Amino acid sequence: MIDYTPLLDTLKSTPLASWHTTLAEGLQARLAELQHGDLERWQQSLRNLPPLDGVQHDFSRGVKLTGAAALPEATRQQLYDALQGLHPWRKGPFDLFGVHIDTEWRSDWKWERVAPHVDLRGRRVLDIGCGNGYYMWRMWHAGAAMVVGVDPNLLFLNQFEAVKHYLPTAPVWQLPFTLEELPEPTSAFDTVFSMGVFYHRRSPIDHLLQLKACLRPGGELVLETLVVEGDENHCLLPEDRYAQMRNVWFLPSVPMLERMLRRAGFRNVRCVDLNQTSMEEQRSTEWMRFNSLPSFLDPNDSSKTIEGYPAPLRATLIAERPA
Repeated sequence: MIDYTPLLDTLKSTPLASWHTTLAEGLQARLAELQHGDLERWQQSLRNLPPLDGVQHDFSRGVKLTGAAALPEATRQQLYDALQGLHPWRKGPFDLFGVHIDTEWRSDWKWERVAPHVDLRGRRVLDIGCGNGYYMWRMWHAGAAMVVGVDPNLLFLNQFEAVKHYLPTAPVWQLPFTLEELPEPTSAFDTVFSMGVFYHRRSPIDHLLQLKACLRPGGELVLETLVVEGDENHCLLPEDRYAQMRNVWFLPSVPMLERMLRRAGFRNVRCVDLNQTSMEEQRSTEWMRFNSLPSFLDPNDSSKTIEGYPAPLRATLIAERPA
């Protein structure tokens, strides 16, 4: 399905060399068991992507690919149909040869809030819960030497492969694992991102310890998650759903999250961004036609979710693994 040989070969010349064998064995087992009722349809969409020459990329303000010339209408329609075959698109937007994928999330807004606070030049980066890889392309443009993403969702993997199809030599790869399934990467990544994952974890401290284990000594964690207002003793544990999501377990206050990071052994912990999610940042579009944030908020009070909890507030924290 996917040839990971270039990634495995790259690892041999990095501090991740000892990861080579365990990752190769893990990938072989994982790829052999990949199953989903729509997998063949998604892979057919990838096969339907038209071959294009002179591909160039511009990731300075988003994820944009251009070709040597404007696409003929028939080719553009073929590309549009293939990409629509991978609906729904959550993270983005993308501009692929003039086809604008207006995704559910304006992930470019989040990246603009995060990017000023990280220096990725020459770094080996791990993106946990990377979705369709939107942020990974931005990380590469920000100077990362290598970007590895982890996400078990096979639709997201195929969306990533749709872009990778046109940039086959880019040092950006996506692995179909959860963090818990990922073979131990032996503490060798310079920067680890966990954005939009923490609140889905039943055991938040264990998640922080797993993230720390992926970092080299002195490496940096970028953690973005849902939070609530309050002091260091305050958190929200939803009774059932939160904003219609069943798998939301733990929303701490920023001071509590900072304390948790310190208890997990991180240092230099600081919150660099706090942002209320707006209905302009997360909404339904032609490329994600299901319900989105406007349907998840109280119709009479947008400061609350439909369940009566505080509306989504997201924080980005940065912390370091001690050297």
